[in-house]
Amino acid sequence: MKSPYVNELQLGPLASATFLVQSKEVRQKRTGEPFLSLSLSDRTGDIEAKMWDGVAGVAETFDRDDFVQVKGQIQLFQNRPQITIHKLIRIDEAGVDFADFFPASTRDPEEMFAELRTVIAGIGNPHLQALLTAIFADEEIARGFRTAPAAKIVHHAYLGGLIEHVLSLCHLARFAASHYPGVDLDLLLAGVILHDLGKIRELSYARAFSYTDQGQLLGHMMIALRIIAEKAAQTPDFPPRLRDLLEHMIISHHGELEFGSPKIPLFREALLLHFLDNLDSKMELTRVLLEKDRLTEGSWTPYNSALERALLKTGLYLNPEPAAPERTPAQPAPAAQIAGRRQRNLSLFAEKLQGAIGEES
Repeated sequence: MKSPYVNELQLGPLASATFLVQSKEVRQKRTGEPFLSLSLSDRTGDIEAKMWDGVAGVAETFDRDDFVQVKGQIQLFQNRPQITIHKLIRIDEAGVDFADFFPASTRDPEEMFAELRTVIAGIGNPHLQALLTAIFADEEIARGFRTAPAAKIVHHAYLGGLIEHVLSLCHLARFAASHYPGVDLDLLLAGVILHDLGKIRELSYARAFSYTDQGQLLGHMMIALRIIAEKAAQTPDFPPRLRDLLEHMIISHHGELEFGSPKIPLFREALLLHFLDNLDSKMELTRVLLEKDRLTEGSWTPYNSALERALLKTGLYLNPEPAAPERTPAQPAPAAQIAGRRQRNLSLFAEKLQGAIGEES
C-alpha cells in the first residue's frame, strides 16, 4: 500500500511519495527558463505541483498517465495545497498497485448492480421494464455501468460513480414522486437510470479519466440515444410516443441549452429529472470540496469553478478553533538584581542555570 496518500499530506517537507500524473505542462518563467506544472493524483484526490529547477533533465523522462515518485515541500499557494518538487523520477507501473491510484466507490459494484436490478423489477410499466431489462442484459453495457465514473472531473468522478449516482437519484425520485401528485414514477425512474447511460462509452477510465474518440465526437446523450434505439427495436411493440418522452428526458437533463442540452425540459418528469440530477451532483461536489479542504486556512474553501463559489465550512464557523494563548509579557527584573548580574557578568539564562545547578546539588 502506498503512503502517503493525497488526503494524508501535511504542510512541510515531503520525503517521498508516488503519484499518477493527471496533467503535465512545460511552461516558461519570466526569465525564459522552463518549469513544470503538474496535477498529481491517487485514489484519494489530486494536488497541484510545480518543479522550478532542473526541468531540462526531467521533462522528457515521463508523460501524462505515468507514475512518478517525487520529493519536495508542501505549502499553501493562494490558500490551496501545492507541492514544490525538488526531485522527480518516473517509476515502472509493474511496481505499483493500480488500486492505490484510481478512486473508486466505497460500495461494492455487484451489490449496487443488484440494487439496480431490484429497482428495474419494481417498475410497473411493462414496456419500460422490458426495455431496461434488455439494456442491462447486455453484458458489455452492464459491465460498463458497474465500472464507469459519472463524470471526468465534476461529480462522482471515480470508478463506480455512475451507478452510485443513479441509485442516489432513484431514492430521490421515489421521494419526489410521493411528494408531488401526478408524477409518473415509472417514467421518472426510467429517465434516471438511462440519463447518463452514454457515459459508459463517452469516458475512458482504464488509466486516467479522459474522453474516448466517440465521446469527443458525439457526447453521452447521443450515445445513450443510440443504445436505446437498438434495444427498443428488440423490444416488441415498444410505444413510439413513450420512446419520444424517454429520449426527450435524456437530451434535456442538463436543463439549459448553454449547459449542453439540445432541448430544455418540456414536461413534468423531464424537469424533475433535471433538478434531481443537478441536486445530487452539487451535493457530491460540496462533499468532495469540503473533504479535500483539510490544509487550507480559515472558514472558507477556495473558489470552486463548478459551483461558482467558495463554501463556508459551517462546522468551523460555528465552533472556531481556539486562538493561540497570548504570551504574558515578562516582568522586568528588579534594578538590584540586574546590577548584581552585571557585576558577576551573568546573563539571565546563566543565572537561572546556575540557580538550578545549586538547587540540585
